[in-house]
Amino acid sequence: MARARRGEGQTALITGASGGIGLELAECFAKDGYDLVLSARSAEALERAAKRLSEAHSIKAVPIAGDLQDIGAGAKLAETIAAQGLGVDVLVNNAGFGAAGAFAKSDAAAQLGMVDLNMRALVELTHIYWPGMLKAGRGGVINVASTAAFQPGPFMAVYYATKAFVVSFTEALWEEARGTGVHVSALCPGPTATGFAARAGTDKTRVSKMGTRMSAKSVARIGYRAFQNDRRVVVAGARNAFLAGLAPFLPRKRLLKIVRGMQTVVE
Repeated sequence: MARARRGEGQTALITGASGGIGLELAECFAKDGYDLVLSARSAEALERAAKRLSEAHSIKAVPIAGDLQDIGAGAKLAETIAAQGLGVDVLVNNAGFGAAGAFAKSDAAAQLGMVDLNMRALVELTHIYWPGMLKAGRGGVINVASTAAFQPGPFMAVYYATKAFVVSFTEALWEEARGTGVHVSALCPGPTATGFAARAGTDKTRVSKMGTRMSAKSVARIGYRAFQNDRRVVVAGARNAFLAGLAPFLPRKRLLKIVRGMQTVVE
């Protein structure tokens, strides 16, 4: 008899699952036998991903399109999932976006949209599914943060602040869940080969030109292993981990100046 896969009988809900790190995390869960609920804005991309993952790994994958930036969208997503008779054992909060530029010249709607998606929707979905995880004594939460979480970010102030919130929130939940069987991890990627930089406007900054970007697949695998081992926070990549670990030891004014330089656009 074939050995049962780790995730058989469980379902993982992954937001921002139409591409990049979210899609690669979906691949990791599917390989381990988890059924999937995939959420993102693009219905067509989700349907393609769900069909491929279902066929490749002999699991059930359900695509549900929607924009979690909308107020109440998390609750609406949960209602849709429940209406299909599905539960959620693992929640992967991957949906998010960034916007580069001076705060004074920024669009208020975009800044508030970051707060709504990167923080509010993440908390909303976690609040919905967290009690059930604790009651079952299994499953858990992966929150996709960023190396931006470890210092303030001039010229990307709101994005950096939202990711600092994500790490703080994750660490607190990890402690609350300690000993329950529920795993909680914050995955902190550095520059990654996805469409994020172009959408955020950071593709022309100094930081985008520093070294080779990690692949989304490598980042996802690191995050998936960390979650299964119940690691509280994991920074993807040795170089990124070194730089994130260095931040607390630098004088704050010096650190702010360094980050400002990294976020400056270069031709």
